[in-house]
Amino acid sequence: MSNAMYNKMWHQTQEALNSLLDKESQKLVEQEKNPVYIFQMLATFYIKYVQIFRNLENVYDQIVHPQKRLLIRKILDGVMGRILELKNDMVELELSEFHYFDDILQDLKLAPQQLDIPIPKYFLKEKIEVIRERKKILAQILADSGLDATSMKLAIKSMPFEEAIKLIQIAERARQGRLRALFMKQIYLQEYRAKQARLLGEKVADTGAAALRIQKVWRGFCQSKRTEREREEEMIFLGMNPPPLFDQVSATIIQAEKVSLLRSAVQLRHEEGYREALVTIKNDLQQTEGPDIKESLRDQIRQWFIECRNLTGSFPEYPSVEDGGSAMIFSHKTPEQVIEDIVASQEEEEKNKKKKKGKKAKKEEKKKVVKEKPKVKEEEEEWKMSRSAFLPSMKEGSDVYKGEYSYLGTTLRHVSIEPMPSLLDVRQLITLYGILPLGSAAVHEKAPLVKSLLLAGPSGVGKKMLVHTICTETGANLFNLSAANIAGKYPGKNGLQMMLHMVFKVARQLQPSVVWIEDAEKTFYKKVPNNEKMNDPKRLKKQLPKILKLLKPDDRILIVGTTQHPFDAELQSFCRAYQKIILVPRPDYASRYVLWKQIIQRNGGVLTKALNISCLAKVTDGFTQGNIVKVVKGVLTDRRIRQQTQKPLTPAEFIPLIASMNPVYKEEEECFKNWYAKTPLGRKRVLSLTVGGREKETEKGKKKGEKERKKNK
Repeated sequence: MSNAMYNKMWHQTQEALNSLLDKESQKLVEQEKNPVYIFQMLATFYIKYVQIFRNLENVYDQIVHPQKRLLIRKILDGVMGRILELKNDMVELELSEFHYFDDILQDLKLAPQQLDIPIPKYFLKEKIEVIRERKKILAQILADSGLDATSMKLAIKSMPFEEAIKLIQIAERARQGRLRALFMKQIYLQEYRAKQARLLGEKVADTGAAALRIQKVWRGFCQSKRTEREREEEMIFLGMNPPPLFDQVSATIIQAEKVSLLRSAVQLRHEEGYREALVTIKNDLQQTEGPDIKESLRDQIRQWFIECRNLTGSFPEYPSVEDGGSAMIFSHKTPEQVIEDIVASQEEEEKNKKKKKGKKAKKEEKKKVVKEKPKVKEEEEEWKMSRSAFLPSMKEGSDVYKGEYSYLGTTLRHVSIEPMPSLLDVRQLITLYGILPLGSAAVHEKAPLVKSLLLAGPSGVGKKMLVHTICTETGANLFNLSAANIAGKYPGKNGLQMMLHMVFKVARQLQPSVVWIEDAEKTFYKKVPNNEKMNDPKRLKKQLPKILKLLKPDDRILIVGTTQHPFDAELQSFCRAYQKIILVPRPDYASRYVLWKQIIQRNGGVLTKALNISCLAKVTDGFTQGNIVKVVKGVLTDRRIRQQTQKPLTPAEFIPLIASMNPVYKEEEECFKNWYAKTPLGRKRVLSLTVGGREKETEKGKKKGEKERKKNK
């Protein structure tokens, strides 16, 4: 796409943002009581902001004009923050981390893929130099401590010359023996054929019959190939099979990637030129216009003093540095306005003195009113949209410019069934709560603050991979404070405090940072197992809540815990330490289909008709991502990869390894769901569902009673 196309995309996105800001400003004044309508409104705003975010991120990544990029960046940060605010409002309204927008997507005519939240590319582009410097520092630290990669290499054993010659001779004699055996086998087969021919007697070959047989076989082969080709063309025409070059990267995409790299280089050159121009233009203005500006300012200050003397009879005092100095004189106010401000401030001081005297008398009356207030209860509280910290920045930027998804979530919730989230839902939560706030300092300061995050799920579902994803996409440092990693290190109470002080001091200096606690349940064990008492896994139990209180909005530090057995922990203290709890489920059919396809291709496998991916996805119901990766790596050895041209892969090759592994049964999944229902947010969700169910039952009962009364009449 050309620069004009991206300008057009920006213009269209800006128009959509302006209309959305107007609608939101109207909704800020309105008050609503219906929770269904409120959620529909919030969800619609959320989806539209996500579309704007996707377009703005694309424009900011590709446009080369530096001034335009500054403005787009400001609006982009505001849109990211607004998305996080709307997500927080929806969580408080629905009392669930996962939301389903099936019906809204249908109304807006959007595909579920358009709801995916992209990770801004500038998170890493702007930190390349910082990451390089960090690697140099870490390499220097490792070298000073004797733990660098060169010193960790195993020393090569020296071998005597005679022993080396002996090994070479053994290998060469073995090679010659294999060649000799192959040659003797060929001689044996040749002699065997000659012997068989003498025993059976030679027959005179009929050349006509031989030619006819060859023609018959060849024509049959050609016809079978023609039929197979026509069948393939028909399947492609019907959309049952992909086109032949479907899996190959087209030349257009390769060219687009080259253009994108060129654009990045042009962006850097333009930004450097823009920064240099700011300095040179300022210096040029100081040299050319500086003397004239100073002279005019002196004349204005002199004139201001003279006018004040004519009005008051004496020269006023020069404003102090605390009041702003000479800048206060040039605040676009006349001497009359300055005198009016002074008189107004004196009157305000007198009014404040009078108010202080009357406050004591009013306090007793307020206490009586407060005591009587609880007796009066409103039938229903009206909901009003909360004020946003990002709307002003988006409006300011707008004014300057005027210059795989769960498809049945909504359906299941309508019948009071809580669906398990899909992997796409989990990925979006990780993006919203982890990647976006850590990647942008402006978003982290104003958005709803998330200090800690817990990923709970069975073994092999990708919890550790999600932690590394947060670090990779934001360029964050990873600090491992798992119970197994800190066991025996910095013993005693003072040692633990010193370790935590050093870790979080370095984390603040090198932010963004992620503090990872693997097997987080061990820190809050109900009862420590006998075999783990020596490691003291509960060392961080008292310190972790204190650390969370010390984290401020300026600290881009996220504490992430992962657990396979959350049931072993004390629930109250466990949930108090982790602000957000996300269940990572086993993959569903659609996710397994994509996983099988991608993992086989990444490990050197070739997808053919003989390999039925749908069959593998059906058979592996209950198996995790980790199981699938192990199976594929076990089957696709180097030798098997080389044999694929003659012997394509088949589903039967993967079955034996799958059968040797244990899946995640529904009972285990239910245990996780039951545990989550006991968490603070889970309890609120269950309570809201039960209360709503009781109300529906009472309404049904009333209707039935009315019908019976009518019949009796």
